[in-house]
Amino acid sequence: MIDAILLPPLRAVLDAPARALIARGVTADQVTLAGFAIGLLALPALALGWYGLALALILANRVADGLDGVMARQVGATDRGAFLDIALDFFFYATVPLGFALADPANALAAATLICTFVGTGSSFLAFAVIAAQRGMTASAYPTKGIYYLGGLTEGAETIAVFALMCLIPAWFTPLAYVFAAACLITTLLRWLQGWRAFQ
Repeated sequence: MIDAILLPPLRAVLDAPARALIARGVTADQVTLAGFAIGLLALPALALGWYGLALALILANRVADGLDGVMARQVGATDRGAFLDIALDFFFYATVPLGFALADPANALAAATLICTFVGTGSSFLAFAVIAAQRGMTASAYPTKGIYYLGGLTEGAETIAVFALMCLIPAWFTPLAYVFAAACLITTLLRWLQGWRAFQ
C-alpha cells in the first residue's frame, strides 16, 4: 500500500553503497542470492526461538533486496534479475510463518492460514503481471520494476512491518497472523476484481 511512497527515498539511500559494490565487481544477481541465503537463515533462528537474530536476518534480506534493484538500474536491469528477485522473495516470505510454526506448534494453524493467503496474493500478482506483459501494459506507480507491479493493501512494507512485530512480540504471532491473513485475502480479492475488469 505504501511501497510506491517508500521506494524513492530508500533507493536514494542505497545509491552510494550500490555504486561501491559495482566498483568492486559485485553483481546485482550476487547480492540477490546472498540476500536470499541470509533471509533463509531466519527460518532456523525462528525455529530455535532466537527472535532478535531472526529479525536482524529478515531486515538484512530486505536491505539486500533493495540494494540489488538499485545496482541493476545502474548497470542495466536483466530479465534474469527480475525473475530471481520476485521468485526468491515469495519463497522467503513463506518461510517466516513456517519458522514460527516450528518454534511453537500452537502457531501452526495461524501460520498455515497466513501462508495460504500469501499464495493468493502471490499468484494473483504474478498472473496479472503475465497478462499485463502480453498486452504491453506498464504500472505507472512502479515504472522501474522489472515486471508489472500490481499494488495492494499488503505489499512489501506492510509484510516486513508485520514480520518485525511478530519477532519483537512473538506471543502475539497468532493474532497478528490472522489479522494480516485477512488483509492479504482482501488484497487477493481486489486483485482478482482488478484482473477481471482489466482483461475483459
